[in-house]
Amino acid sequence: MALFVNQLTHIDVSLWCPQRGLVGCSWQVDALLEGALGEDGMLFDFGEVKPWIKRTLDGGLDHTLLIPTQAPGITVTECDEGLCIRTTTPYPMEVRGPAEAFSLLAWESVTLEQVAKYLSHALTEQRPANVDRVTLTLSDEAISGAAYGYSHGLKRHLGNCQRIAHGHRSRLAIWQSGERQSGLETHWANWLDNRYLLEQADIEHQDDEFLTCRYQAAQGAFSIRLPINRCAALPGPTTVENIAIWLARSIAHDSGQATRVQAFEGINKGAFAEAAP
Repeated sequence: MALFVNQLTHIDVSLWCPQRGLVGCSWQVDALLEGALGEDGMLFDFGEVKPWIKRTLDGGLDHTLLIPTQAPGITVTECDEGLCIRTTTPYPMEVRGPAEAFSLLAWESVTLEQVAKYLSHALTEQRPANVDRVTLTLSDEAISGAAYGYSHGLKRHLGNCQRIAHGHRSRLAIWQSGERQSGLETHWANWLDNRYLLEQADIEHQDDEFLTCRYQAAQGAFSIRLPINRCAALPGPTTVENIAIWLARSIAHDSGQATRVQAFEGINKGAFAEAAP
């Protein structure tokens, strides 16, 4: 007997890719539970499935930076902040923060299939009595238009969004004169893809090559050092509201036309903003 729940929840993470560097991801989660019916005629109460699985994901790798520790050029050491992750390829990065902000995975690279298998095993290990196996399927959102992945941290957030290197994969829509602007959407999505978005006030040091961002949040002290060409500094916190405002103002200024932007934060949520030149 099997019970399924499609689109049960979403996972928002960043991962380190040996080819692309820091990558923001948003994955849809589908669940399949196999086992025997209980005396109540149910395998597992639908009302319990989502909160049980979501608690496990929220307390695990969701809103963390996934590090494949067997990838080339990666070192992990303890530091005053908790853990220090350094990379050399495809570009140098150093990120520091509490251990809970990172998911250390003894892999050469991070793939959807590996993450799904890892989470399925964790859930199966803590399954209810009449459930034999839990299988999660992870998938990217099907997006036909412009989209980009980004990483960031929100120091004022009281939840796990304060972690300095978690991310999202997001749609982008732009209107001018009431018409969608696919060329602008593609241009800005390509420019933003796999960038780190930060608040200007959190820049501790910047030179011609690298930028260091540092802040104190409720969970602890965080810092990240990246090549400056992998970063975009916003005037305020990198919430999706401010991202939409920043994009609308930037596009209106560059094009000389009133602009409306719909920016997403991962899957099925986001903000609208409008700006005049």
